[in-house]
Amino acid sequence: MLKIAVVALIIFVLAVLMTMTGRGGGNFYVLTLVLAGLPMHEAATTGQFVLFSTAGAAMFIFKKGKTLSVPLALFLGSLTASMAFVGGFTAHSFSGNDLKIVFSILLALAGSAMLFTAEENRKAPQQKLGYWNLKAGEETYVINLWLTVPVAMTAGFFSGMVGVSGGSFLVPLMVMACGVSMRIAVGTASVMVAATAFSGFMGHALQGGFNPGWAIPIAAVTIFGGILGGKIALRTKPAFLKTLFAVTTLIAAVLMIINASKSGG
Repeated sequence: MLKIAVVALIIFVLAVLMTMTGRGGGNFYVLTLVLAGLPMHEAATTGQFVLFSTAGAAMFIFKKGKTLSVPLALFLGSLTASMAFVGGFTAHSFSGNDLKIVFSILLALAGSAMLFTAEENRKAPQQKLGYWNLKAGEETYVINLWLTVPVAMTAGFFSGMVGVSGGSFLVPLMVMACGVSMRIAVGTASVMVAATAFSGFMGHALQGGFNPGWAIPIAAVTIFGGILGGKIALRTKPAFLKTLFAVTTLIAAVLMIINASKSGG
């Protein structure tokens, strides 16, 4: 019981930081649970359960702060959630160590990309097939569907497979492919994090591995982390959120590849 309490406290702190960046914290949740001794598949399932509970709480905070685009969230969320189920269901065809390696590579790519991405990349409205002129707040963003759709589906699949929400890939997707501001991306990601995490959790749970003794008490604590993280994010400069996102993503990639190397040895 003491071990669960310590892990819950660690994940609570992570929930605050990760909610601030729109990631939900699934990568760190899974890593923490693996380091605590849970098998990779069980850690992935538990991480997904904690994720949709925490992101659901943060979603209401971002909605109130008007940094959430519901149309964009529904569109991208439907793509990523459906593919997350497929990823979660097929994950058991691979070893836990293989999932760790895939996880690490994807995180490194996402973190590196965000370090070299401009804050916003808005363009003049387009009337061509495959482009969506989206109104968010006081701004209009041009969504390139030819690029966004396949990337979103790929992100959803691998997110569900490794047991994370997809925030690590959804925020870069919205900032780089959609040209959405960091603040809107963070708020909108909370909806997709919740949807993708729930879908991925169901895919994992159908294959077994759900441990309610760990998942329920940790989720109960991290819900408050999601609320606190959302409130802090609304008061934080976008440039800082972007840097925090990149740095924490790269740290997670390094820690997981180290863990995978030790397990493989």
